[in-house]
Formats: sequence, C-alpha cells, structure tokens
Amino acid sequence: MPVYKAPTRDTRFVINELIGLEHFQNLPGFANAARDLTDAVIEEAGRFVAEVVAPLNQIGDREGCTRHPDGSVTTPTGFKAAYRQYVDGGWATLSGPEQYGGQGLPHVIGFVMEEYLASANQAFAMYPGLANGAISAIISKGSPEQQATYLPKMISGEWLGTMNLTEPHCGTDLGLLRTRAEPQADGSYAITGTKIFISAGDHDLCENIIHLVLAKTPGAPESSKGISLFIVPKFLVNADGTPGARNAVTVGSIENKMGIHGNATCVMNYDGATGFLVGEECKGLAAMFIMMNAARLGVGMQGLAQAEVAYQNAVVYAGDRRQGRALTGPAEPSQKADLLFVHADVRRMLMDAKTFTEGMRALCLWGALQVDLSHDSPTEDERQAADDVISLLTPVIKGYGTDMGYKTATDMQQIWGGHGYISENGMEQFVRDARIAMIYEGANGVQAMDLCGRKLAANGGRAIQRLFALVDAEVAGDNADPAVALVAERLGQANTELKSATMWFMRNAMANPDNLGAGAYAFMTMTGVVSLGLMWLKMARIAAAALAAGSDEAAFYQAKLTCAQHWALRFAPQAGALRHEVEAGAQTVMALPVEAFATA
Repeated sequence: MPVYKAPTRDTRFVINELIGLEHFQNLPGFANAARDLTDAVIEEAGRFVAEVVAPLNQIGDREGCTRHPDGSVTTPTGFKAAYRQYVDGGWATLSGPEQYGGQGLPHVIGFVMEEYLASANQAFAMYPGLANGAISAIISKGSPEQQATYLPKMISGEWLGTMNLTEPHCGTDLGLLRTRAEPQADGSYAITGTKIFISAGDHDLCENIIHLVLAKTPGAPESSKGISLFIVPKFLVNADGTPGARNAVTVGSIENKMGIHGNATCVMNYDGATGFLVGEECKGLAAMFIMMNAARLGVGMQGLAQAEVAYQNAVVYAGDRRQGRALTGPAEPSQKADLLFVHADVRRMLMDAKTFTEGMRALCLWGALQVDLSHDSPTEDERQAADDVISLLTPVIKGYGTDMGYKTATDMQQIWGGHGYISENGMEQFVRDARIAMIYEGANGVQAMDLCGRKLAANGGRAIQRLFALVDAEVAGDNADPAVALVAERLGQANTELKSATMWFMRNAMANPDNLGAGAYAFMTMTGVVSLGLMWLKMARIAAAALAAGSDEAAFYQAKLTCAQHWALRFAPQAGALRHEVEAGAQTVMALPVEAFATA
C-alpha cells in the first residue's frame, strides 16, 4: 500500500524561515497567525490527512462514484465519514473570514492544508477545494443577502460549492456558451442548459451544494461580454437558512475518467432551475476570473502534491529494492546486490524530484502570501505590487507546476520499474491523477497564452518588470558563501535569458501574433524555472546562515543547500534553450498546410 507522510518540517521551514509569517502579525489578516498556532495547525493537519484521508485514496480509485436511478450520487466507501471528520475538526474554516464563521488565518495556511489533502487523496481534496472558488466569488461579487445566506454554511463546510463553466461545445471559449437565464417576476432567473466536466457536481458529503453557473440573459451579446453569473442551489434555501425544495438541476451522468475516480465529475442538466444573479448582468466574466484564479492556484498545488506523494514512495522503494552494483564497486559486498540508491541515474531522478517539490512548495506558499498581501498590506502601492506579482505568476504556478508535477510522478514511477506499472503499488494512480491537473481550469497552453497574451503587456509590462526586479535584488544580495554565489550567478543568467525573451516578444509579436503563440509555452516554462530559482536562492541564503551559526539540524540545511546547487546546475541551464525556442518564432510551426498533417 502506498505511503504518505505530510512534509511538515519543510512546510514549517517555508512558513517560518522563508516567509516569516509571524512578522506580518501587525496586518489585519495575520493577527491570528502566531507561530505556535500555525506550527500546531501544520502538524495536526499533517496527522489528520495521513491517518484519515490517505488510506481512502486507492479505495476511491477502485470504487469511483455511483449515480443512482433517482439521479443521486454517492461517493466511495469512507469518503462521507472522512469529510464529516474534516468539518468537525474545523479544517474547512481555516482561512475563512471571521465574520462568516471562519478562523481568519491567512490564505497561506489554507494552502498548506490544500497541499496535504491533494497529496493524500486528490479526488477527496477536490470536494472542499472547488468550494473555495465559489466562496471567493460570492465574497467579492455577491450581495449582502447572498453572503449572509450562503457563506456561513459554505465556509463551515456544511455546504459545498461548484463552478459550472464548461459546456459540450464550449470549453475555453466561453463566449460560445448556450445556457440561458430567463428573468422571473420574483427577481430570480430560470436557468436552462447543460454543463459538463463539473467536478463534485453532486455527492452525499453535505446537505446542500451551491452551484455557481455561467449563463446568458435574453438579449445579451453573443460573446464573453454577455456572460452573467448565477447562484443555483441544489436545494433552495428556506427563510430560516435550512435547505428546502429540490431545485431543477440533475446529474445526467458521471464521466468515466482516466483518474481522480473518487471525485464525481458530472454532466449537469439545468431545466428551468431557480438561479440568482451574482453581481451585475453581463459582468460574469470578472466573477469567473475570481473563481478561476483561485482554482488555478489550487491546481498548481495539485501538481506539487502528486509529485510529493510519488516522490515519497519512490524514496521508500529505492531504499528497499536491490538491483545491480554501484559503478564504483559494491556498496554492500555482503549482499547479492546494492540498493537502487547507489545508481546515479536513480539519484538524478530523485534529486530532480526533491528540488522541484521543495522549490515548488516555497513558490506556492510564497505566492499565497502575495494573495494575502494584495488584500492586507497597509498601502495601495504594496497591495498593487503583491497583486501584480501573483497575477503574473498564477498561470506559471498552474502551468509549470502541473507540467513538472506530472513529469515527476512519471519519473518516480520509472524508479519502480515494472512494479510501478502494477495498480496495487499505487504509482500508476499518481500518474493518472496528476495528468488531469495539466488540463482542467484552463489547459496549460491556455495558461501560457494568458501569461504572454494578457499578463506581459498589462499596465505597460509592470508585473514582469516587478518580477525582474525581485530576482535582480535577490541576486545582488550577500553571496559570500560559495554555494550561494553559484546559485545567484546561475539565477542571474537565467533572468537575463527571460528578459531577452520578453524583449523578443516585444519586437516580434506585434508584427506576427503567431510568434507569440508559438513561443508562449516555452516562455511560461522559462518563467517557472526562474521563479523556482528565486525561491532556491532565498532558501540557500537561509540554509548557509543556519549552517554558519552551527544549527543542530545541519543535515536539513545542508540538503537545502545541495538542492539549491542542483537547481543551479541542472534546472537553470534550461532557460537558455527555452529562450532559443521562443526566438524560433512561428516559421515552422505555422508553415504546413492543414492537409499535410494527414497520415493517409
């Protein structure tokens, strides 16, 4: 059976030493984030997911969800009881606003729990995870009455939520959606249409599900400018706040998927269902992006999460499996073969995985801090700076994080060899579950185009210039330690490559927009490499200082320093190759006529 132990020590390193969360306690959203409390939350969260949620991962994969003849859906064995423990333990409320019953902790602490849940059981984690985007939209765009009606129950976890965007003919291009919203005399709307790929569309975990649905009102423009957002509860809510009559929304089917079998991915049919407008009519796009941005950061965390659990199981296997001899001679002559750990190629994959997971954890949690600072910093300039950085990096965290998460999961499966292909060992499930994260909440090619087509040019390139400045400032810091100096040098070089690619886009994308499209993915990946390097340089400095001070955790900090060097020697050189890929432009990409792609 696969193993999982939450990486609580590494998380505490990021929260306490890299971010220094307790230093922000003067800000309104951080008042409750004392170190002893956050440390306790991290440790207890790790214990809960390892003991309660992780054992259900393979069960959920084998059983899947079941749609019954009456249209109801049940989750796999153990999910409902585990979710009740999740709610009773207060885990749903971690970063919710106190005015609606939340604990008021920073988003960065909520992200810790998201990572642990997704590593332990990604399908289970999606039930509360999808509700977060719906909650964010209602907080931002909902009326006071809507907020009072829905948020307390959603933040407590008593009710969950979904995001209903995609339709059979309409994925990324939401301007094509056909779901209609007819105004009713009482101020509500009758919602009619079909939505597909709706994660957690129906289930038995809670007493009500609050669907947030995109639709078009009569006379609305036939484009994305005509989209409105509606709250459509599974059960209409009575005046006393209890669930009432069943709404006209049903599950047509549950999708048969490659992975995440324990999550009910549904086809949802709306047959004149009662809905309530969120925000202004035809202004649903802005609300949609609030949901999507929250979800995209969460999906980036899923890439990290699957990489982490796959890595942990590869480490266990490499420390148990004996195959061949070390190239330098038998490591254990008394044994018939050496452990896999003696082989440099196995070590290469494990070091790549450790460097990615620890660097990505730092980037995700540092990014979550920027979300908090964009709301809670004392000045408008500071709030804007944080918002610029996290807006720029959201598609990078989602795209690069899930690309590398999937690669890491497959590399860790490779370490298991043929045994990694056998279902009972769990490695192939990690690969299958990791694959969806590259697709949903905007496929990674869409993330690349969001980064290059929207984020780079916004506000005269202000956000990318802020990132360049952050990296340059870090590179210019104290580099007296030779190991730190190496990381700083290579990060500086990678940042120069990223600047050059940005300038190339400025010179060549206007004349031929396909140049942007052809190079966007490489640019997103390069930004991921540089962003990861920024985290590793910060961590290298902390580790070097701890070692110089004679820390009693020397092995922990030395490993950090070694991983930082591994990034410098093995990850940073990718930036140069990626710049050349950007600068290749669209010449060959767009050259062939369509018929040339036919194979017969």
